Amino acid sequence: MPRARVQEIVFDCAAPAALARFWSALLGGTPVDRSPDWSYVDPPEFVRLAFQRVPEGKAVKNRVHLDLEVGDPAAAAEEALPLGASRSGGIVTDDQGSFQVMRDPEGNEFCFVTG
Repeated sequence: MPRARVQEIVFDCAAPAALARFWSALLGGTPVDRSPDWSYVDPPEFVRLAFQRVPEGKAVKNRVHLDLEVGDPAAAAEEALPLGASRSGGIVTDDQGSFQVMRDPEGNEFCFVTG
C-alpha cells in the first residue's frame, strides 16, 4: 500500500485564473476559480493542476516540469502558441524520441515529447 498519492500539482504564479485557462485549453477539463488567489483544472486522465498566487515572479528554471506525450512535437507546439505558450529552443531528437521545450504564459517550462 502506498504511503501517499499525488493529489495535485501546484504552480506558484501571478495570475491563477489565466493559467488555469491556459492549461485547460491545452489538456482539457474545466477551469475552476476557487478564489482570486487559487484556481485549478482537472484534466481528463490526469492529476489536478492547481495555480496559487504568490507575490514573487519566476526567476529561474523550474526544478520540476511536465512532459506531455504527443504524436508530433512540432505540430503540438504550433497549436499551443496561440494559447499563450512559447518555444524554448528547437526540437531535440535522439534514439529515445523527440521533444520540444515550451513555456506557459508565466514562463513555466513543459515539454512536448514522443517516445
